[in-house]
Amino acid sequence: MPVVVDIDVMMARRKMSVGELAERIGITPTNLAVLKNGRAKAVRFTTLDALCEVLDCQPGDLLRWEAE
Repeated sequence: MPVVVDIDVMMARRKMSVGELAERIGITPTNLAVLKNGRAKAVRFTTLDALCEVLDCQPGDLLRWEAE
């Protein structure tokens, strides 16, 4: 998949666990893991907004495109 998810990078920079981030953005740890591991087919803008707010970053810090 050409879209790469870098949520784990931002979580490491913020020293935040999956459980803590999931709780703070209002989704289950399982759903966050699906998103974090690049297995999600879509992401809601409300979820992306919450991720950016909690991780204090821009959407481009979480998602990037790479040619296959």
